[in-house]
Amino acid sequence: MRDWLSAPELAALGLPGLPATKQGWLDYAEREGWLLRTDKVRLRRGRGGGLEYSIDLLPAAALAAYAARAIGEVALPAEDAAAAAVEEQKKQLTLIALDNRDARLTLLAAADRYAKGAQLSRVMADRTFAALYNLGQIEVEPGVRAAVPKLSRRTLARWRETKRRGISGLGVDKGAARRGKGALDRGGEGKVRAFLTAAIAKQPHLSSDHLLKAVEKRFPDVKVSIRTVQRMRAKITSEDKVLLIKITNPDAYKSKYRLSGTNSHAVERLNELWMIDASPADALCVDGRHAVYLCVDIFSRRLIVYVSRTPRADAVALLMRRAIIAWGVPERVKTDNGSDFTAKATQRLFKALEIEVELSDPFSPEQKGHIERAVGTFQRDLCPLLPGFIGHSVKDRKVIEERRAFSARLGQDDAGAFCVELNARELQSYCDDWAAGRYAHRPHSGIEGATPFQMAASFAGTVRRIEGDDVRALDLLLAPAAGGDGIRTVTKRGVRVDGSYYLTPDVDPETRVLVRMDPEDMGHAWLFSADGAAFLGEAICPELAGVDPAAAVAHARAAREQHMKEQAAAVRADMKQFHPRYFADVVVRDAAIAAGKLVEFPKPSEPHSTPALQAAKAAIEAPAPAPQSEQQRATLAEIESDLAGAAPITPARVAQLPETKQQRFRRALQIEERIARNERVSTEDAMWLGAYQAGPEYRAMRELYQDFGEAALR
Repeated sequence: MRDWLSAPELAALGLPGLPATKQGWLDYAEREGWLLRTDKVRLRRGRGGGLEYSIDLLPAAALAAYAARAIGEVALPAEDAAAAAVEEQKKQLTLIALDNRDARLTLLAAADRYAKGAQLSRVMADRTFAALYNLGQIEVEPGVRAAVPKLSRRTLARWRETKRRGISGLGVDKGAARRGKGALDRGGEGKVRAFLTAAIAKQPHLSSDHLLKAVEKRFPDVKVSIRTVQRMRAKITSEDKVLLIKITNPDAYKSKYRLSGTNSHAVERLNELWMIDASPADALCVDGRHAVYLCVDIFSRRLIVYVSRTPRADAVALLMRRAIIAWGVPERVKTDNGSDFTAKATQRLFKALEIEVELSDPFSPEQKGHIERAVGTFQRDLCPLLPGFIGHSVKDRKVIEERRAFSARLGQDDAGAFCVELNARELQSYCDDWAAGRYAHRPHSGIEGATPFQMAASFAGTVRRIEGDDVRALDLLLAPAAGGDGIRTVTKRGVRVDGSYYLTPDVDPETRVLVRMDPEDMGHAWLFSADGAAFLGEAICPELAGVDPAAAVAHARAAREQHMKEQAAAVRADMKQFHPRYFADVVVRDAAIAAGKLVEFPKPSEPHSTPALQAAKAAIEAPAPAPQSEQQRATLAEIESDLAGAAPITPARVAQLPETKQQRFRRALQIEERIARNERVSTEDAMWLGAYQAGPEYRAMRELYQDFGEAALR
């Protein structure tokens, strides 16, 4: 509580019977002569200047009111806390006694502060303080009021006297003397209480009399009364409330008490993550109760609502169309495991738009808490305003029904009992206005008090959008697939959908296609590749399209023949590039080229000899014949003379074996060496070397020769 206040600060207090404006206080101070009290008026320090007035100038009632407002700021004084911390007696106090001690010290400090601020005598200040406290006009912490529900002047006086003798004397625990000594507490060292806790958890609807009989049967030595069981039951349901809910109602525990984090889906940009969900609307339409599909952008918390007669995959697609056209294409979408979200059509749509899908675990709504909260906000904020509101639960519905007399409701159906007036189109209009108007412009605690509209408008990044002709393409992707998964095989009669054949002049038979139906014309369909990535053509059912079947078949047959003729002409044109010897030449030449690239690596070797080889070697190494005698030379001369007159002898022809690749490479090496020594090389050898070096055999042999040397030429 401040002792000096300026005129604007006095006006902000709104004290009873006094001015509420700055000028009013300036006039009041001049009228009451405050400016003459130089000891009670001073120049205001700090920026702005002006005057400050002592609170001593306030009337007694106003000073008491001002003092009462400031009492809540008083906490346990630091000096009292320090003194209590070093007292030896505090070790004997229970936790309840310590809480009572601190609460009483706090109230004593508050009463002293009030007496000083209100400038009242001790007796009068304590009496007034106690009265204000009992009326709830003094704001203190909940723990203080729980420890001291009521207060009196004598109580404050008694506490001051106790405090002078020792601070720990204020710590009182009235139940300490008997705590733990009750019959149920003593029985089997707490086993009786554990037995009762288990019984209540097993069957919460048991009466105290039932529990008493069970205790007497289970613990015959424990003597208890019905009142004792009632007190223990109340204690268990109070102290073990969360544990009992965990056991008896897991869903309620998960919703109310299980630890949950905040900002569990951190995002940094618009359309980074969307969440979608569905729920029956808590308002009836003239044609029944509709489902509402909601989509929320986590970054901005924007919301879009779509009304559907029944939950289905088509509703998910139409909700996505609304959101994509309004906001752009998201990066990720998170859903639950509902059949409408996991349907093939829905997954195919997300894949076609390159949207990543995240599925929450079954029975885990907390994993998509943002959309769950948005659904709750829709049901609580909009639906009660609508005609046909039926409440959020069976209990709410009963209350709404009971608002009207039974005689007024007699014989009425739900539409009459709940004043149902809206149709689906009108409900959709209200949902759109609420989402874009009220919800988008209300502060949201999840985005630090900003509104969804402000968050979306403040984003400076880029957004992927579908515009212009691509919107028509999006509509085509959203078109419902034919019954089942939409996959069909084209036959010579077309594709069959629900017993009807759709003519397919542009798609060949035996082609697997994805069939999408035109929602505005059931006689018309679009055909895509089985994966949905390519558009193949259109299909028409003459009977459903309202055209002459014979003419439609004739037109489709002509179109099919023209299509096949064009394809055949293209193939025949390509066939002309193959002359009669093309395949033989290609196959043989490829085999020869491949063979030239294959080189056998040299194997490890060791000397090998036989007696025959040794004999041949000896013959080769035999010495030259001895010189001829005179007689031998004369005989040879006669023979040569006789042969001179005979006809010439034709030399025998010797067949030359083809060169091996090792021999060819060695020949190339020899020519290269001659060139390197600047020796003369014939034109024939030079031309042969150039052609050989350009072939694959030379390159392969060169690599082997570099790695293995002469061993590669053996």
